[in-house]
Amino acid sequence: MSAAAIVFDHVSKNYGETEVLKDFSLEVIRGEIITMIGRSGCGKTTALKLVNGLIKPDLGDVYVDGQRVAACDNTMLRRNIGYVIQGVGLFPHMTVGKNIAYVPSLTQKWDRETEKAETARLLSIVGLEPALAVRYPSELSGGQRQRIGIARATAAQPDILLMDEPFGAVDEITRRALQDELLYLHKELNLTILFVTHDIDEALKLGTRILVMDEGHALQIGTANEITNAPANEFVRELAAVTHCKVCSVSYCSPSHRLQF
Repeated sequence: MSAAAIVFDHVSKNYGETEVLKDFSLEVIRGEIITMIGRSGCGKTTALKLVNGLIKPDLGDVYVDGQRVAACDNTMLRRNIGYVIQGVGLFPHMTVGKNIAYVPSLTQKWDRETEKAETARLLSIVGLEPALAVRYPSELSGGQRQRIGIARATAAQPDILLMDEPFGAVDEITRRALQDELLYLHKELNLTILFVTHDIDEALKLGTRILVMDEGHALQIGTANEITNAPANEFVRELAAVTHCKVCSVSYCSPSHRLQF
C-alpha cells in the first residue's frame, strides 16, 4: 500500500436494512484527485465519512496511509484530513482569520504573528484578499465563504482533502472559478483529494480519475477519456452523455435533450 493514500478493502455499510455500500473497493494513489459521481444515495458521502472515521464499516476495512482507520485515534487521524462540505459550516461568531486558524490554533499553537501570516497566505491561495481576515462570515458572498472553507480545511497542512459537493450552492461562474482554484491548490500543496459531485462536467474537469457509482457499487473508475469514450456499461454511457447539455446546462438533464447534443 506504499503508493496508496486511501484504500477501501471490500467495504460494506448498512443504515438499518438499507445497504449503502456493497463490497466496495478502491485504491486512491497519493496526489491524485478522485471525483465520485452517481445518483443520490449511491454511497458517495458514506465513503467519505468512512475515511475520516465519522462512521465505521460493517464489513471490510478502510486504510489511510497504510493504517487501518478502525484502529486509529480519530483525533489524530483527522488532523491529517481536511473536510469541506457544501454548507461550509464556518463559525459565525468568529472572524474569517479565526475560522481559518481554528484547527492550527488547537494543534500547532500558532502565535499571533504566525496566525496573521498564515491566514494571509491561505487567503491569497484561494483567491481572496488578506484584508478579509477581519470580516465575519455573514459579510461575505457564498463564493467567498466557500473559499474560506477550503482555506480552513487546508490550514493544518493535511495530506488528504475530502470534499462533499463543495461547489453545489454557488452560481455557475463562481463554480468554474472555484474549480480552477482547487486545481491550483491541488498542484501547489500536492493534496490527495476525494471529491463528491453530482455534476458530470465537474467530475471530468477535476478528476485525475473519475469513479462512477450506483447502488453502492463502483461501476467504473478511469480517466475522463476512458469514462467518455469507453464506458463500462449503459449507466456510465448515459451519465457521460449528459455532459455539456445545450438546452439546460446541467447534469442529469431530460432524455429528450440528449438528442440536441
